[in-house]
Amino acid sequence: MPAPLDKPATTSVPVHELIAARWSPRAFDPDATVSDSRLRALLEAARWAPSFGNTQPTRYLVGRRGDTVHAKILAALTERNRGWACRASALLLVVTVTENAKGTVPYATYSAGLATENLVLQAAASGLAAHQMAGFDAEAARRDFALPDYAEPLVALAVGVQADPEVLGDADLAEREQAPRRRITLDELAFGEWDTPAFRDTPWPACIDSQSWSVHYA
Repeated sequence: MPAPLDKPATTSVPVHELIAARWSPRAFDPDATVSDSRLRALLEAARWAPSFGNTQPTRYLVGRRGDTVHAKILAALTERNRGWACRASALLLVVTVTENAKGTVPYATYSAGLATENLVLQAAASGLAAHQMAGFDAEAARRDFALPDYAEPLVALAVGVQADPEVLGDADLAEREQAPRRRITLDELAFGEWDTPAFRDTPWPACIDSQSWSVHYA
């Protein structure tokens, strides 16, 4: 069987190889399992992510292929996502706690994003693939898992061992799997003043005098 795809990012400057190598495949090995020790490592990485005021509002429902949690998460996915995510060794539901004893938890969604990126990078570091999905029925997930009002389901996450795109059995999905990775340019991402690139062809090192707020160029 052909080897799984390797699609490292083409970056404008060097970045850590783990970040460059991470991407979101849909082709998972339907026979592979992920041990509890490896799953625990992913969730431990998420646990140590930063959060606003150390509120730590992120929770994960963890399903292994063949158990009821996996089946419930799978059932909540869109039909298109179910078609490939069923092969994932594990399905997770990312949930954020929006209220605690002090009231509304600020930036709870942002904190969940930070935690889940930690999880995804840990997956990549351990040789696993992860794919995050917004295509799911949040209300169905809330009902099936009897989530309280203060727990908001955000995204579903497929984790497993990457396989060749041929396992997808869908020409369109296989083509998308092999398509080049694309991102906006750094000039479209990073600004000085709004809509003005933060980096020039020949950058001038700058420092700001905190007393006078004047800008000095060296």
